[in-house]
Amino acid sequence: MEVKTSLLDNMIGVGDMVLLEPLSEDSFLENLRNRFDHNEIYTYIGSVVISVNPYRSLPIFTPEKVEEYRNRNFYELSPHIYALADEAYRSLRDQDKDQCILITGESGAGKTEASKLVMSYVAAVCGKGQEVNKVKEQLLQSNPVLEAFGNAKTVRNDNSSRFGKYMDIEFDFKGDPLGGVISNYLLEKSRVVKQPRGERNFHIFYQLLSGASEDTLKKLKLGRDFSKYNYLSLDSATVNGLDDAANFRTVRNAMQIVGFMEDEVQSVLELVAAVLKLGNIEFKPESRCNGFDESRVKDKNDLKEMCELLGIEQSVLERAFSYRTVEAKMEKVSTTLNVAQAYYARDALAKNLYSRLFSWLVTRINESIKAQAKTRHKVMGVLDIYGFEIFEDNSFEQFIINYCNEKLQQIFIELTLREEQEEYVREGIEWTNIEYFNNAIICDLIENNQNGILAMLDEECLRPGTVTDDTFLDKLNTVCAEHQHFESRLSKNSKFLTDHSLPHSCFRIQHYAGKVLYRVEGFVDKNNDLLYRDLSQAMYKANHSLIKQLFPEGNPAKVNLKRPPTAGFQFKASVGTLMRNLQTKNPNYIRCIKPNDKKAAHIFTESLVRHQVRYLGLMENVRVRRAGYAFRQPYEPCLERYKMLCKQTWPHWRGPAREGVEVLMADLQVPAEELSYGRSKIFIRNPRTLFFLEERRRQCLQDLATLIQKIYRGWKCRTQFLLLKKSQVVVAAWYRRFAQQKKYQKIKSATIMVQSFTRGWKARKLLRELKYQKRCEEAVTTIAAFWHGTQARMELRRLKQEARNKHAVTVIWAYWQGTKARRELKRLKEEARRKHAVAVIWAFWQGLKVRREYRKFFRANAGRKIYDFTIQRIMQKYFLGLKKNMPSMSPIDKNWPARPYLFLDGAHRELRRIFHHWRCKKYRSQFTEEKKAVYEEKLEASEIFKDKKALYPSSVSQPFKGDYLEISKNPKYQKLHSAVDEKVLLADVVNKINRANGKGAARIFLLTKNSFVLADQKTGQVKASVPLPDLTSVSVSTQSDGFFALKLKEGSASAAKGDFLLSSEHLIEIITKLHRTGGTSADREQLNIDISDEFLVQFKQDKVCVKFIQGGPKNGNSVSCKRKNNRLLEVSVPTTA
Repeated sequence: MEVKTSLLDNMIGVGDMVLLEPLSEDSFLENLRNRFDHNEIYTYIGSVVISVNPYRSLPIFTPEKVEEYRNRNFYELSPHIYALADEAYRSLRDQDKDQCILITGESGAGKTEASKLVMSYVAAVCGKGQEVNKVKEQLLQSNPVLEAFGNAKTVRNDNSSRFGKYMDIEFDFKGDPLGGVISNYLLEKSRVVKQPRGERNFHIFYQLLSGASEDTLKKLKLGRDFSKYNYLSLDSATVNGLDDAANFRTVRNAMQIVGFMEDEVQSVLELVAAVLKLGNIEFKPESRCNGFDESRVKDKNDLKEMCELLGIEQSVLERAFSYRTVEAKMEKVSTTLNVAQAYYARDALAKNLYSRLFSWLVTRINESIKAQAKTRHKVMGVLDIYGFEIFEDNSFEQFIINYCNEKLQQIFIELTLREEQEEYVREGIEWTNIEYFNNAIICDLIENNQNGILAMLDEECLRPGTVTDDTFLDKLNTVCAEHQHFESRLSKNSKFLTDHSLPHSCFRIQHYAGKVLYRVEGFVDKNNDLLYRDLSQAMYKANHSLIKQLFPEGNPAKVNLKRPPTAGFQFKASVGTLMRNLQTKNPNYIRCIKPNDKKAAHIFTESLVRHQVRYLGLMENVRVRRAGYAFRQPYEPCLERYKMLCKQTWPHWRGPAREGVEVLMADLQVPAEELSYGRSKIFIRNPRTLFFLEERRRQCLQDLATLIQKIYRGWKCRTQFLLLKKSQVVVAAWYRRFAQQKKYQKIKSATIMVQSFTRGWKARKLLRELKYQKRCEEAVTTIAAFWHGTQARMELRRLKQEARNKHAVTVIWAYWQGTKARRELKRLKEEARRKHAVAVIWAFWQGLKVRREYRKFFRANAGRKIYDFTIQRIMQKYFLGLKKNMPSMSPIDKNWPARPYLFLDGAHRELRRIFHHWRCKKYRSQFTEEKKAVYEEKLEASEIFKDKKALYPSSVSQPFKGDYLEISKNPKYQKLHSAVDEKVLLADVVNKINRANGKGAARIFLLTKNSFVLADQKTGQVKASVPLPDLTSVSVSTQSDGFFALKLKEGSASAAKGDFLLSSEHLIEIITKLHRTGGTSADREQLNIDISDEFLVQFKQDKVCVKFIQGGPKNGNSVSCKRKNNRLLEVSVPTTA
């Protein structure tokens, strides 16, 4: 049986604040400090987890810890964030309850790390598989991308989230992740143009300048020096322990895993570079003749580079910085902008550009990680949002953040009370109303549609006339003066007139976490968040693909004169949507606390923690939890833990667990008012009762341990004695057995010896008799053999004598014949010598007569005649040599006899050329019209694919057959053949690639003079018939695969379902015939062949990138196609030797 621990075992301090006794703010802080000093950073308040940032790595997040907390009860082990994550995941998987995890705390308290730990735990405990692992990896890798663009270094935190994030992770019925949806709230876009002292801009700017390659920076027209950019603060440009270059590589890799295309990444980096360039644009005043000043750009170099990055005409953007056009009904009024207004317009454009880019990134990530299945999903939401903020100078941003926290506190109290009440009703225990502070009155002060602060701010922004922050404050003083949670020195309430802690330009709200002083300066401008229409229209005119998506209101065809919603209105709406979403889910809370402002380990600043405990409402949470019963536990674990305290329940209780607990409590004389018995749990009102039970259990365990030791020692001694006794009996038995065996062996050995001697004597006697009989038989045989030998030798001597006589006669006859032959040979040789002598003398005589006759001619022209005769003889010899060594009639045979003399060089080359042309003509005369067409197709294939496609060399030796299916003869395809009116130029089986999984389906591909047809291989049913004029281009890779994409003309009827991605073993022949068929028609354009390892294919409404890579040994020798994400198909091609 597995021994389970408990939250109450080996406890440092109190693991659950509900059990803290006595309960006060000081004891609460002391308990937190005690646990923090012992590296216990997690503490419970019921089901709420308090997390104290340790500012160092602790060995409590290992894979072993994940397995330890997996499928364990929430209170079974010591407090940990994994316990909450496991409880939420199991409730979602087993009970089909949607969950949400709310993580709050101030900057630097560890909210982002807590959300990462929750997501990593869920990823570790859910199912495995290729698709599941891919989804998990995409969900986890979305964090580095959003952190790079949405986090920044602040004085409180080196990696502070400057936006709120809510992620819904969707699961299937088995609990495996299918995808997710991310929502972002209130990006601090003012940080783009201005950062407080000691803080940085968003991480991506520094990562890009530090980690991008020189080539990338050159394309983006950037340099590595931070000081060249006005939007980057220099006093905190580098942060200890933060490697911007390495983080940039991590972000690029994460974007690739999430599913960003390479051109999308480049577009994002171009917009980031454009923001930096935008900050360097400066203006100078220029006086006009009408007396008004207008702004002009000082140095146009940065403006020019920015316009080149975004594809905007420089003059259009320059005019938008100098003029503003106001439209009212049918009128347009153009006014000039002074320098201050130009700088405002520049900063507004930078903030809007970055904010919209961030929103686009979130949308793009959602496209990649969204669930593909259309069935109902289980959902786990993770909310990582700002905590309550109280600074020395609080503005519009802090007001909006604190409003969001008021709403979260309201829903926290409501859901906590509702959960308590539901448990009491479920267990059949009477519910008593709990007194607590309801902050609905504060929420109403801020969000009331009639006289709420946000409503009045919107009203002030929209009304005509002069609108300033002071007029807004005057309106607040008029409407909210009597509200008990609103304070202003200029209000009608006289008690604040002498309050010098309240400046005239400020107002104060008493939040649930304390009073916060807000400076009204900037409220109106930040709420308006205006971007001049001229700038929107200038951005829309850009040739950059992403800019047009970010500024749709700049489209001149869709001019909307309606004022855009204010920032406060938008945030109020998004918070309302968030609250409604959270109301539908089961909540789980993580409250993050920062122990010190130095970001150092082992330091616990009591005043800072006390402040956070107050504004997080943790004491209020404990009081609500303790208002009824402080501790509750199911009957079975309770009886198992405390059964040793009663003799009736120890060691085993045979009845129902509830009756056992009742007998146990009655025996311990626990007062009845301290207990209540529910249907499945026991409820204990006071923590002192629980500690009393734990103390009695500890003492009883010591007594039981002593008893167990005593019994164990007795059992061990008895066991040892019995073992010795048993061993003695065994040894004696074995010895007696050994002695009897030895005696038996001796008797057996003597018997065998006697038997062996007897058998030996008998055997020797028989042997002697057999030997005598054998010797008699051998003597007879020997005598007979000698007699037969004598007779044989006599006959042999007679035959040898007869043979010698015959041989002597033969030798004598041979010698005589040889003598006669030699005499005849000698006579013939003598006669031949005489004849040869006569012939030689006659030849010499004839030569003498010729020389005497022609001597007179040789003296006159001997040299010329000898030369001509020599040349003629050389030429004759040359031509006869060519005739004997003539090469073959093959046109590709490059052999030719060597040139014997230098003066024949020209004639030698000319003869070679004439011979080659003659044999080529002979070779061509053998061609039929069909063979000629095949060679023309081969030549066209060479022009298209030679040295471009790795598959081409293997296709050279294969003839182009065309009709591989014999469609006109095969009765299986008779119906399909009759459906095609024209002559079929090519018929083959291809694979149509499915974009969902990369797998192929067999199709019949038919090509005619005017169209191509795709039909089902089994039924012959026509699936698609596309006219060739609708085919614009064909895309193939450079590798040895058979994949090709047929791209159709946009807007045509054939393109309704998108392009075709096919694969075939006869790719070279198919594309050559397509190209040849398109080129022979005068009325259609030449078909474009695109050979590239990465191309786009249109599938219905989406464009998918098909990317070809070299496969490793594990892929074998086959080409494989896999879907990496919604926008990428990856084809792995085996490496050719």
